[in-house]
Amino acid sequence: MAESNFVDYVKIFCASGNGGAGSKHFLRTRLTSMGGPDGGDGGRGGHIILRGNTQFWTLLHLKFTKHIKAEHGVHGSRNLQTGAMGKDVYIDVPLGTVARDAETMAFECEITEDGQTHILVPGGRGGLGNDHFKSATHQAPKFAQPGEPGQEGWKILELKLLADVGLVGFPNAGKSTLLSVISAAKPEIADYPFTTLVPNLGMVSYLENKSFVMADIPGIIEGAHEGKGIGLRFLRHIERNSVLLFMIPADSNDIRNEYRILLNELQMYNPELLDKSRLLAITKSDLADEEIISELKKELPEDIPNVFISSHKKTGLLKLKGMLWEALNV
Repeated sequence: MAESNFVDYVKIFCASGNGGAGSKHFLRTRLTSMGGPDGGDGGRGGHIILRGNTQFWTLLHLKFTKHIKAEHGVHGSRNLQTGAMGKDVYIDVPLGTVARDAETMAFECEITEDGQTHILVPGGRGGLGNDHFKSATHQAPKFAQPGEPGQEGWKILELKLLADVGLVGFPNAGKSTLLSVISAAKPEIADYPFTTLVPNLGMVSYLENKSFVMADIPGIIEGAHEGKGIGLRFLRHIERNSVLLFMIPADSNDIRNEYRILLNELQMYNPELLDKSRLLAITKSDLADEEIISELKKELPEDIPNVFISSHKKTGLLKLKGMLWEALNV
């Protein structure tokens, strides 16, 4: 996914259709000059509907679609004919899309399955024709219901990537390099902070035709939960990952403290993230000899399984895959 083609946030204005008015018509034929009421009902206004579609990976197709409007319902007519419903408008979105009200930021729905639908903005109901209001004491009602107006407002659509494993680490922790080595993904790699500005997905193959999806997401910095750095744009993607792989390089000044900072950022953003399975990979281990690695093991956090890897030398990767697979299938 190229940076220019990855869009995970859009704001759109949605307006559903008005309901058609009920008819006030009375039966008139060559043989009947003063027949009873025969006004039909108005048609429902069109809905704005979200629909999950596995063919989409981003919200790019909505980037330049700022206004979405559904059709109005048709008015009722003579002979109890109900007006046609306004045509519904379907907005296809990738799985993992969350809809919120732009004004209140209230959660409205989350699309997680292919073909799943949710009425984002309902159309107005059609009005009842005058036939509904006749009675023994009121046989010629000269009124009918107007159609209900549609609804409108700004909506925010956010994408949370659906992946099995999410990579968590500071910039330049080796996340993109790892993904490029153990999958077919080709993320941009360079030795400066925030090389990864958009998420990258890779399919990781394991033994006996097994596989899982790994997401390389922009690196965390301290204060990310407050929006610093790439901040919240990154953190919301982690919510959809089953297992979190923390990555800290072997040349870090304090591995235990870096892990504490990363864990704190997740907790401050959403405490439920700490309920996910976690693994720790010490990257760039080719830079350390056996004596240094032995010393580093004494400094590692005790509450998380760990593995030393080198994406450059391709060491420890099979063990890492096995640990991830086991965590995914507990």
